[in-house]
Amino acid sequence: MSTFYDFEIASLQGKSMNLKDYAGKVVLMVNTASKCGLTPQYEGLQALYEKYKDRGLVIIGAPCNQFANQEPGDADTIQGACLMNYGVSFPITEKIDVNGKGAHPLFAYLKKAAPGTLTNAIKWNFTKFLIGKDGQPIKRYSPTTVPAKLEADIEAALSA
Repeated sequence: MSTFYDFEIASLQGKSMNLKDYAGKVVLMVNTASKCGLTPQYEGLQALYEKYKDRGLVIIGAPCNQFANQEPGDADTIQGACLMNYGVSFPITEKIDVNGKGAHPLFAYLKKAAPGTLTNAIKWNFTKFLIGKDGQPIKRYSPTTVPAKLEADIEAALSA
């Protein structure tokens, strides 16, 4: 597999999401959790989505329970937390693993294509990957990078 768009992942509702459907768009892929100190980043992600979606930005959240069990709920619980607490309207995938032998192939690809500092492993919830219109990862951001700090890179990717 050579681009982001070569993968599929299930939505939170269990429907297949063919990432080819986002070809030609800029995608921000984020592993998320509902009970994390960084969970308020949902608000910033939603603000980015609202600001740039009409220009071709897609944000996809991927719930993960691998970090201190901070995403313990089922699909209904996750959806409720995202919608009620943060008004999230961007796509959310099924709950997945991002590290280890059970890591979703999409995240195995992203970690290899956009290595981290010191290790390729995802270090915590809210690690972000910016993918260009061509399906190639542009940049990886740490969990503590607030969404607003991505605006310049998003603008550049949308203008490319």
